Amino acid sequence: MAHGERLGAMAEVSRGEPALSRREAESGRREAGLSQGEPVLEARSLYRFFRAGDEETLALQGVSLSLSAGEFVAVSGPSGSGKSTLLACLAGLDDPDGGTVRILGERLSHRPEPERARLRSRRIGVLMQTGNLLAHLTLAQHIVLCRRLAGRPQRRRSSVKELLASVGLADHEHAYPGRLSGGEAARAGLAVALANDPAVLLADEPTGELDTATELQILALLEERRSRGRAVLVASHSPAVTAAAGRVLKLRDGKAI
Repeated sequence: MAHGERLGAMAEVSRGEPALSRREAESGRREAGLSQGEPVLEARSLYRFFRAGDEETLALQGVSLSLSAGEFVAVSGPSGSGKSTLLACLAGLDDPDGGTVRILGERLSHRPEPERARLRSRRIGVLMQTGNLLAHLTLAQHIVLCRRLAGRPQRRRSSVKELLASVGLADHEHAYPGRLSGGEAARAGLAVALANDPAVLLADEPTGELDTATELQILALLEERRSRGRAVLVASHSPAVTAAAGRVLKLRDGKAI
C-alpha cells in the first residue's frame, strides 16, 4: 500500500471519517499562512556538547535539516543517538553550542530563554512521551492557558471543545489528567500541543508507552495536521512512526547518516 493510501486508511480506522480533500488541505495551509513546501523550520550544522568532569559527550555533531509546510518527518536512531537533544534544540528548550535554528525565518537559537519561550509559545507545539499535562488543571484550562501564553485572542468557549473533539475528547472538557486513561492522556497532550495553532509540531516518542491501536490514532491525528499544512517532526524508535512519515532522518552517535 502506498504511503498516502496507508495513512488515509489509518485515519479512517482511527476517526471513522474520510481523509481531507485537497481543497480542504489547501484551505488549512492558507489559514496557517503557509504554502505547500515552504520551509518552516531550518537547522544548520547543530553541535551540542555535554561535559561531566573531564569527560565530554558529543550529543550532536553538525546535524542539519529543513522542515517544510505539509511535511511529516521522522527522526530515528538507537538510544543515545541524539534524537531528544535534537528536538530540544529545535524547540528552543535547549540551545546548541554551534549552529543555528530558525522558525519561519526568525532565529530561535542563541537568544535568551525568555525570548525563545515567546517564539516557542507562538510558533511551535511540543508533545513529549510524558509530562504534557499539569495535574491541577482541567483540559479546557490547559488549552486556555496555552493560548494566553501565545498571545492569542480569546476565542469563543466552543473553540476549546472543538479542539478537544478533534482528538476524540469532546466530553472531557472539565476532566483532570488523573481521570484519563493512557490513550486519553496522549490525545489530551496532543490537543494542548496544538492549542496555539503552531506552524510546526515537534514530538519526542509520543507513542512510546501506547498500545498499537492508540498509537495508530495518534499517528492519524498527526497526519491530519500535516494534511492541513502544518509541519510535523517526530523522534521515535517505533516502526509505525517511520512508516507513516514521508521522510526519515537517521541519527547515529549525534550525526545524520
